[in-house]
Amino acid sequence: MLVELTVENYAVVEKVRVRFHRGLNLLTGETGSGKSIVVDALALLYGGRASPEMVRTGAERARIAGIFETGAQTLPEGIEAEDGELILEREILANGKSRAFVGGRPVTASLLKELARHLGDIHGQHDQQQLFSSAIQREMLDSFAGCGETAAQAASFFARWRDASAELAELDRTAQEKLRQSDLWSFQRNEIEAVNPQPGEDAQLENERRVLRNVVRIQETAGAAYAALYEDPESVTAQLRTVTRRLEELARIDDSVQDVTALLTPANIAVDEAAHALRHYLGKLEADPARLEEIESRMAALEKLKRKYGATVEEMLAFRDEAAKELATVETSGERQTTLRKEVAALAEEYKAIAGELTATRTAAAKKLARRVESELASLAMENTRVEIRVTPAEWSAAGSDTVEILISPNLGEEPKPLEKIASGGELSRVALALKTCVAPASVQAGANPRTLVFDEVDAGVGGSAAEAVGRRLKKLSTTNQVLCVTHLAQIAGFADHHYFVEKHGQRGRTVTTIEELDAPARTREIGRMLSGEHVTPEALRHAARLMKSGS
Repeated sequence: MLVELTVENYAVVEKVRVRFHRGLNLLTGETGSGKSIVVDALALLYGGRASPEMVRTGAERARIAGIFETGAQTLPEGIEAEDGELILEREILANGKSRAFVGGRPVTASLLKELARHLGDIHGQHDQQQLFSSAIQREMLDSFAGCGETAAQAASFFARWRDASAELAELDRTAQEKLRQSDLWSFQRNEIEAVNPQPGEDAQLENERRVLRNVVRIQETAGAAYAALYEDPESVTAQLRTVTRRLEELARIDDSVQDVTALLTPANIAVDEAAHALRHYLGKLEADPARLEEIESRMAALEKLKRKYGATVEEMLAFRDEAAKELATVETSGERQTTLRKEVAALAEEYKAIAGELTATRTAAAKKLARRVESELASLAMENTRVEIRVTPAEWSAAGSDTVEILISPNLGEEPKPLEKIASGGELSRVALALKTCVAPASVQAGANPRTLVFDEVDAGVGGSAAEAVGRRLKKLSTTNQVLCVTHLAQIAGFADHHYFVEKHGQRGRTVTTIEELDAPARTREIGRMLSGEHVTPEALRHAARLMKSGS
């Protein structure tokens, strides 16, 4: 339920904050006063399209915020109400960009649209066009029938059947091409496996080749290093021994020199180990033309594979693994196709069963809904209207295998026609209200939470007794949902639980729209104005009082 709506710098509204209540909330005012601006602002909170023309002249941005009481409603994943209330905000910048927030957290407009399904519904003259959609008509019938769980099961089976069918079609399409490719993949895999490259092997071979090509130079350099370290009379080892002996002589005179001697011990050990390792290295060095030729041959084989399958051994091995994977796919595709065909057939049978159940439920509900809508329309001064809701076969979809079409015959003796063929806007308004009146209570009984239903000039083209009937239906609808309605008719305004007056006037050289909740005397004067015009007569006030009394 909408608790509070704040509108800032939107169209001719500078700043308005209005609190709404349970029951029937009606907005009235002179033509062009800005009554529909409230509806349009609320539409933005429901994810409607924003445009720079919405920003008040001279302002940098427009802002709309709404506080909704959610109760125990189930909200989209990731959205949480705080203390049972949810705050929605929308900002429209002067350059046309917009931002949306839920609970102070930035969200997308698409999320607002998803959230709107749980919070409310706007039904204006533009929204009446949506009734022409077969999908909308099907959703209304499903809501009346309470077949949401069955429809969800049908959608699940359809999604699984569609995915399995798509995979099978892709396998069938690519099977022949993959068979042609299998010989090439087999050759490529075998060619790489014949050489059997190992990770890092090319780097190791390159180092070994470099050593074998320079073995004489390496022996000379390593030999000189070994001699300087160990063999020469002036070698590092000899120098360290001399230093050690001198320090030992000093230590016999001064004990404190022993600490210096101790520091040299690790150096002696390190030099000995380095000399040993260098001698071992020299012992392994020898020219080996046969091994060098073997390395050259091996590296040539690897280079040949690199030119075809990758710049490194790792890339080459990845190519081999991919070829092996493709071959395995070809080898198992036949089995997978067989499995998928069985799965597709089984899912099709399950889908047909649940879709058939959905069709049966819709067909039975269509007759009941048609009779109830006829009864409602009779109360709305359309006594001779005949309603027919056809449920006909359609292609499989997530919504089942039906097309739903609502047909209307407003006049006696005429064949029922689709809603878009109804010429009168007033008749279409009453049909829309009748459908809402019948569907909304069924939704509540089916477990749906009461929402905010907004009607923008649903009384268009309606007058006389029909207007009073529209008021009664709005009143009835407000017992299960919060209803906001913009109206020009006093007969409807008399049924309000809460009445708001919208006025446009000049202020500081600018046009400003204000909204005021009316008390009982002010309501009487406003309804009197709606009856008699600018000059409110005593008779109009008495008539207004009677309308308010009969509508309470």
